[in-house]
Amino acid sequence: MPALKHILIGKPISSADEGHQRLSKKVALPVFASDAISSTAYATDEILVVIVLQAGVGLTAFRPLVPIAIVVCVLMAIVVTSYRQTIMAYPSGGGAYIVSRENLGTAPSLVAASSLLVDYILTVSVSVAGGVLAIRTATGFDGKWTVPVCLLCVLVMTVMNLRGVKESGAAFAGPTYFYVVMLVTLIGVGFYRIFVQHVGPIPHELLSEEALETSRATGTLGLFMLLRAFSSGAVALSGVEAVSNGVPAFQKPESKNAAVTLMWMGGILGTCFLGVSILASHLKPFRGEDDGNGLGLMAEYLYDGKGVMFWLTMIATFLILILAANTAYADFPRLASIVAKDGFLPRQFFNKGARLVFSNGVLFLAIIASALIVAFNGDISKLIPLYAFGVFTGFTLSQTGMVKHHLKHRDPNWKVGMVINAIGAFTTGLIAAIVVVSKFTEGAWIPAALIPIMVFGFRSVGAHYSRGRAAVAVEPGYRPKRETHTMVVLVGGVNKGVLHGVQYARSLNPDRILAVTVASDDEERVRLEQQWASFDIPIELHTVYSPYRELTGPILRFIDELDQRHQDDIITVVIPEFVTSWKSQWLHNGSAFALKAKLLYRPHTAVVSVPVHMHDGTIDEI
Repeated sequence: MPALKHILIGKPISSADEGHQRLSKKVALPVFASDAISSTAYATDEILVVIVLQAGVGLTAFRPLVPIAIVVCVLMAIVVTSYRQTIMAYPSGGGAYIVSRENLGTAPSLVAASSLLVDYILTVSVSVAGGVLAIRTATGFDGKWTVPVCLLCVLVMTVMNLRGVKESGAAFAGPTYFYVVMLVTLIGVGFYRIFVQHVGPIPHELLSEEALETSRATGTLGLFMLLRAFSSGAVALSGVEAVSNGVPAFQKPESKNAAVTLMWMGGILGTCFLGVSILASHLKPFRGEDDGNGLGLMAEYLYDGKGVMFWLTMIATFLILILAANTAYADFPRLASIVAKDGFLPRQFFNKGARLVFSNGVLFLAIIASALIVAFNGDISKLIPLYAFGVFTGFTLSQTGMVKHHLKHRDPNWKVGMVINAIGAFTTGLIAAIVVVSKFTEGAWIPAALIPIMVFGFRSVGAHYSRGRAAVAVEPGYRPKRETHTMVVLVGGVNKGVLHGVQYARSLNPDRILAVTVASDDEERVRLEQQWASFDIPIELHTVYSPYRELTGPILRFIDELDQRHQDDIITVVIPEFVTSWKSQWLHNGSAFALKAKLLYRPHTAVVSVPVHMHDGTIDEI
């Protein structure tokens, strides 16, 4: 097993080498921005899903597409500027959670943490589902393979991220830049063909029967549908906060490098999203429910069929959508570790693995994201409504916290920053409300209900750790009182294991020492007492009857009786155990495990296992 672990994950990395695992800006961009950049492959599609498929207004659907995209880009600029301020003000990472904790209090910070953690889980599900959809568009493979292919992609991403942030970032950098190049090329070719060659919309003969029927629909786009379309397109902002959450992962100077990376990401994201939306408004890529990715339909038309450029575009789209999950793999474990450090998540999330990554967070993320993929059958349109609410809740709290930060610290140009953050808080809060109202029945209610439940869970964990700290806290001069000590050796028969257990107990010189055995009848009791006497074992043997051959209950009752006779006493139960190789250990009686599990929760009781190791039929002496 260790050899397999080294093959898959790599050799352990020393804590002293942690500085060498920091990311340069060129590597950090694909690590932290792949989620945001990947949204260009589906954000325009999601607007069209609402105004083409759901509203059913035909050609009218494409008129508001570019205006919606422009509003989204303006909002994106506000959010990027806000998070740049967050990076400079809070270089320790944690993004919205830290900003909310420092400025708004515990409850809002836990809401922000819940929103971000839900967002990252959905990032993996949405990105992988979108990537597989892109491949389905290009290859037309049977939809029944969607979920298995999605799960395979999650497995590969998990293994790569367990190898370390730097190694996974280096591996995924190429595909991210490849996608940007192919998308910019598609937009450039599209603009040339539309505005120079005056190419018209996709001809009807290239549309499926379902898409053709959709294109013939007539109607008027109402305000409600317009708001739904805008909230769907606003998923282009997803992942913008990722850089602010991972500032400590950058090379020094961390804040400066993170801020530059954030601006790169914003420029690429805004330009490409607006470019794709302009292409779609002219080409009018009508599609049915099963017609695949809109980007693929436009690429097939602009490149005159499924030639080399089409396939390169679709491969790049598949890779970026799959690798967008890498942003979540980079940020979910890091944020979970910060929340765990504050005592609101299990401590296991704070521990780093052999490769200096928060491996428990990586594995937890993979399991929950896989469960969502199975539950929603890998359908990206069903997952998107769950996605947007958490994104904008985190944005709103972060920017509200920054408004209070400006009022508190009054740094240079604080009034300008406060106005930007206030506008951002209002708009993102409005979008969060629109998402819940307009997509409530499509699944937006799930994160809206899940986040309060998670906050309650965080508080419960925090209360538990607070009680634990209070229970073990000591005042100056505290000294534990002297307690008497009774040792009880469990006996199943006279053998080397029991004799070693007796010898171990006597060596500790307790106040009292005795042995206890459980017998189902007198014949068994007499036989053991004769063996005990023949070996002249110098401690008293007590027999507990158990006519129903139960072990745990009679032993616990015997210990309770000892407690009543000797109050303020520590009882140590000595359990001799035979230990063999992992191949044959299961052949031995496992009753000792059940007994130890019960004794663990008993006050003033300690349990000591005295192992007797068996190798090739021989027994190692203790």
